[in-house]
Amino acid sequence: MDFDALAHAIKHWGRELGFQQLGIAGVDLAQDEQRLEAWLAEGRHGTMEYMRRHGTRRTRPAELVPGTVRVISARMDYRAPGANPDEVLREPELGYVSRYALGRDYHKVLRTRLARLADRVAEAAGTAGYRAFTDSAPVMEKALARDAGLGWIGKHTNLLDRHAGSWFFLGEIYTDLPLPIDAPVTAHCGSCTACIDVCPTQAIVAPYELDARRCISYLTIEHAGSIPHEFRTALGNRIYGCDDCQLVCPWNRHAKLSAEPDFRVRHGLDAPHLVELFAWSEAEFLEKTEGSSIRRIGYERWLRNVAVALGNAPRSEAVVNALRARIDDPSEVVREHVQWALGERG
Repeated sequence: MDFDALAHAIKHWGRELGFQQLGIAGVDLAQDEQRLEAWLAEGRHGTMEYMRRHGTRRTRPAELVPGTVRVISARMDYRAPGANPDEVLREPELGYVSRYALGRDYHKVLRTRLARLADRVAEAAGTAGYRAFTDSAPVMEKALARDAGLGWIGKHTNLLDRHAGSWFFLGEIYTDLPLPIDAPVTAHCGSCTACIDVCPTQAIVAPYELDARRCISYLTIEHAGSIPHEFRTALGNRIYGCDDCQLVCPWNRHAKLSAEPDFRVRHGLDAPHLVELFAWSEAEFLEKTEGSSIRRIGYERWLRNVAVALGNAPRSEAVVNALRARIDDPSEVVREHVQWALGERG
């Protein structure tokens, strides 16, 4: 079989399916495995114990999917037109939702497209073993994308491309086809430290090193239970994730808006009012986050996050009344954060 021609066709088919770029990587992640083990040993994964449980399946693709010799890596831009994120962050009465979560759940969008691409590859190759992933299994997505030539890993630990910035999702197809490997690109962070300097909680503890325990995305999405007091004020009005390190990155000046309809803003969540969000019943939360990645945190964490943001908002009758309305909330976690917020508002 002409694998060079197949690789060329795969990239063409991927662009037809809405991906902006595809590349092919090998499966040697030995150096990344060492860095991951050191990161876990320092406890920087916080309560994400699944990262330790997965063991070497994350860094050895053939252990996750036997027979894997190549990984097809794909990126899809997600930044949609909507409220200016900097303006939302400057308005403490509004809630800030990470831009990636404003539209349809990216897991569903990318996984469907990748499955269609994988089926087409299998058809062209006769028979092929494959499996598609989108942040849905122990996969070193950024390292594999780096090796596939889709960009370099920046000082904020996100993947960067000179022509697309970092506002994109990644997805992978593990395959047993010995496709030609693409060359990685050179890094271009230089002496810039904008992402390190801007991080509200100093989660980027050194260039290319992130302590998830301090990261607002981790605290508002992955972390269950009480948010440590030392970080609550720094959260500001960020109620689901954080984009600060991407917003200041010079390379994101080149990022393009996505034309993908699935990533368009839903329910006005690009600039929502905190008081209105805090009044949502659980049924309203489920309705307004249907098909969204936001739903995965659940109603309790959602209220917890909004309570913290209200505690950081300017004191007003509306804010105080909204908090008092939930002072007897059934959730102990919500009650604790409401009491903290009322204390902050005097």
